Amino acid sequence: MAQMMVEGSVTLNVEGAFYNPRMKLNRDLGAVVAKVLGISDYLDALAASGARGLRVAKEANVEHVALNDVSPRAVGLLEENAKRNGLEGCEILSSNANVLLHQRHFEAVDLDPFGSPSPFIAAASRSALDYLFITATDTAPLCGAHLKSGIRKYMAVPVKAEHHREMGARILLGSIARELARVDKGMHPLFTHVSDHYARVYLRIAKGAKNADKTLEDMGRLEQCRHCSRWRVVFGMACRSSGICSFCGERAEVAGPLWLGPIQDREHIIKTLAELEGSKARSDRAVRLLQLCADEIDVPMYYDHHKLCRKFKVTPGTADDLVEVLKSAGWRASRTHFSGVGIKTDAPFEVLREIVCSI
Repeated sequence: MAQMMVEGSVTLNVEGAFYNPRMKLNRDLGAVVAKVLGISDYLDALAASGARGLRVAKEANVEHVALNDVSPRAVGLLEENAKRNGLEGCEILSSNANVLLHQRHFEAVDLDPFGSPSPFIAAASRSALDYLFITATDTAPLCGAHLKSGIRKYMAVPVKAEHHREMGARILLGSIARELARVDKGMHPLFTHVSDHYARVYLRIAKGAKNADKTLEDMGRLEQCRHCSRWRVVFGMACRSSGICSFCGERAEVAGPLWLGPIQDREHIIKTLAELEGSKARSDRAVRLLQLCADEIDVPMYYDHHKLCRKFKVTPGTADDLVEVLKSAGWRASRTHFSGVGIKTDAPFEVLREIVCSI
């Protein structure tokens, strides 16, 4: 018996194929980003019911959309759903995703697996010519809650800290950067967000060994001290950390390798926001997310405002007030989409403490 769903501009039968309604925001933004970028050749490598790929085909007017799934049941649904929505021109494939990604190239490759994308990142990095979009729902390994699992899957050490959501996004980006570099490609993050139970990244690919080398320059590690609550970033693929906090001399935990470069492209996000305003995918939540990401300053990691106030033994004001005072004092500062009480700033910790205690 058919189980019908309406999402965006498509109507889908999802009976017998994986469909997660909680990922609607993810798919809303995916279709809008594809339209803004003017993509003409797109692969939904793990398509299931086709919700993502069919929406991209219909809402972004992509000339060639391929939808792939290894499950014969899913392939049957993809064909049915494509026909139902007048999208018979979509290419329906039934292949192991890694095999397909090694056999063919696509302008844009989209990975939205059930669980970790790590088994597919190497093949996707080889296949994608211009754009790579990846969702990771295994946030516990990425953010350090399941430490050994995170190390196995991403070949990096995540440290569970107040900024664990950004830690997870940067571990994911670092893993992708290393796989792209293996095939002489660099990357430029266009839009990164962590929402609900997943991380999502949109990357523009830059071909050539020089671009790969440049990308690796933005890799490094994070030294995190639980004693004084400070951290510092160390650029470079080689581990140059002594494991001792450079501020207080206590033991520091070292996370990485991870991506330390920019994670948002403001110009791209502003264009996406403008496109979203006139689309069926518009929601207050999507608009707010894009606005926060556009306004985030490019510094790694963020502070938890409430934890800072507890550490300094002061009654918390508002995070917005703290940001404004920091900016008035000449420092860069912003809120962050990663946390409702998070702030980003390039102000030294001592300055931050003085300002937090004064307002």
